Amino acid sequence: MDIKTFVNITSRAWTLPILSNLHRGVPGRQAPLLTATGASRTAFAQSMDHLIELGLLERNPGYGHPLRPEFRLTPPGIAAAEIAYQVLGVTGNEDQDLLRRSWTVPVLTSLHTPSHFGDIRRNLPAITDRALSQSLKSMENRDWVRRSVNETARPPRSIYCAINTGGMITKITGPKISFAQQ
Repeated sequence: MDIKTFVNITSRAWTLPILSNLHRGVPGRQAPLLTATGASRTAFAQSMDHLIELGLLERNPGYGHPLRPEFRLTPPGIAAAEIAYQVLGVTGNEDQDLLRRSWTVPVLTSLHTPSHFGDIRRNLPAITDRALSQSLKSMENRDWVRRSVNETARPPRSIYCAINTGGMITKITGPKISFAQQ
């Protein structure tokens, strides 16, 4: 999977929990998925529509009377759901809010090696400087990222490294995401 697609997948707050729950076997109907994720109906519906638009989910017309539509993972969706399941498996419930932010997982993915701010920015062309700065600060506050300063460089430069939970997420996503520029 390329980074542009990965960023697009994580741009909605509930896509990772939806994919993860489908991967772990939660039935693909709206009620069980809504209960499993804890999302509001509106946010859930927007995330589901986004996943369908990306081609990761497809609607199955359903069965029974009245029809009870379900959602199925497509082949690319199966791969994305596996990554989502692994990412959510290394975090606790208290970290779910940070994972639902648009740039958390893509930024961690780009930290597979210690990187400067500009290097991260180049790997994620769609991110703004402000969004990257806020994302790094919030992960630093949770002790997912460590910031150190290279005093010998002129001017001094910050180096960011994924640690603890952030490091585990980086190990999961790093090898599976391609940073080749298109």
